[in-house]
Amino acid sequence: MEKLFRIFEITEELVESILSKSLEPHWHDFEELIIVTEGSLEHSIDFTVEEVTAPVVSYVSMGKTHKLIPRSNLRGWVINYKNEFIPDSGLHFYSNFFTNTTIQFRSSDSLSNILTLCRLMRTEYIKPTPEHKVIRHLVNALIAMVEAERDENLPCENTSRASQITTFNSFLQILEEHFRRDEGVSFYAGKMNMTERNLNLICKTNFQKSVSEIIETRRLIEAKHLLVNSEKTISEIGFELGYNEKSYFTRVFRNKTGFTPSAFREQTRALFS
Repeated sequence: MEKLFRIFEITEELVESILSKSLEPHWHDFEELIIVTEGSLEHSIDFTVEEVTAPVVSYVSMGKTHKLIPRSNLRGWVINYKNEFIPDSGLHFYSNFFTNTTIQFRSSDSLSNILTLCRLMRTEYIKPTPEHKVIRHLVNALIAMVEAERDENLPCENTSRASQITTFNSFLQILEEHFRRDEGVSFYAGKMNMTERNLNLICKTNFQKSVSEIIETRRLIEAKHLLVNSEKTISEIGFELGYNEKSYFTRVFRNKTGFTPSAFREQTRALFS
């Protein structure tokens, strides 16, 4: 994408056009927000398939392999932007740890507000000389609303929600610094001056995954990135991510993805060749 930003509406004509073509997995050099206001679609990110049903927003970060198959009743909006256009997005931070960032809207009011922002963006975008400062403020407002929806969807009590979110985000920040090392739950709990049990409870509450599962997920997301975008050997990638034996790295990768690292590299590169 040459532009810093673009927005378009998912209409009946667009859905018919997509369905008439041969759909293949692909990746792109920009961030993408898919806002589903009606209907549904089948969405695959890094070969993990999910049925996405309105009203919902699905975030796909730059570089992730994805494929979507719209149902005929799909309607909504798609927003694309370069990372430098919105450099501090919290959605991009979360996508480092989870294959798919999908947030359900809780109420019609939330959806209505999102749609208002989309229409305002579109109005500015189609002007002969659009004002990017205005669009950037609107995108930031939309992302803030999406993040608020994500936080409100977390199944914890209002009195403890803010504290749990802060603690969880702190854990992810520490993990981002150390995930390449072969460190377990006790290491991260110690870094945060809390018990392993409490850290696990917060992770389970916020993202329905244990600390160990989140650590493993982050390492595997990085492994996929390196397999596709580098010429490092399987052993080198495994060692870089804390797997001291190639066989162990291969076993973990296959158990989590259904592919060996070599097969994943070959299949993904073949799709883009």
